[in-house]
Amino acid sequence: MRLILLRHGETTWNAEQRLQGQDNSNLSERGIQQALRFVGFARALQPARSVSSDLGRTRQTAQLIGHGECPSDPRLRELDMGEWTGRIKADLIAERAEDYHAWRAGQFTPAGAETWQIFRARITDGLRDWLGRGAGDMLAIVHGGVIRAACHEFIGLPPSRVIPVTPGTATILNFAGPTTETAQLEGYNIGAVVPDIAVAD
Repeated sequence: MRLILLRHGETTWNAEQRLQGQDNSNLSERGIQQALRFVGFARALQPARSVSSDLGRTRQTAQLIGHGECPSDPRLRELDMGEWTGRIKADLIAERAEDYHAWRAGQFTPAGAETWQIFRARITDGLRDWLGRGAGDMLAIVHGGVIRAACHEFIGLPPSRVIPVTPGTATILNFAGPTTETAQLEGYNIGAVVPDIAVAD
């Protein structure tokens, strides 16, 4: 069984390098095109079922790739970034570089934010629940932080070692055994270019 983790398309806040967390902004024109370019991959991967975060940018992406009717789950939301929500990345690094890099490594929590440990547990609980509800590959339309948490939990790759995924791309984890304890990384950042896949309608 494979878990296909699709990051939503670029949003207007992503384009501004603004930390988004659980706040929302719409997909940018580029983000819409990123999602539409993933349609061929979604068809070729043929997931048996799908789920998404309940935030607007993931629901918009789900709609664009033909999975608009999939259920949504608040457990799959992005990390709550507390007082850093809405801050511009370059400004934070200029003001608090050490804290920013420690936060990216899961070792610092801004005021009012989720700790990495709580976030990882929330994501793990949600994904394992959905994986256990049926058979076959599952597509989850989520956020960059969710993908980092899944890589930490299922393949033992800590957040400090994970490069950010491109909006509109997928990471694939393959659970070869009967449980969802551990997985193998089958693909990362898939879909960053227009797919060369012929798929009949």
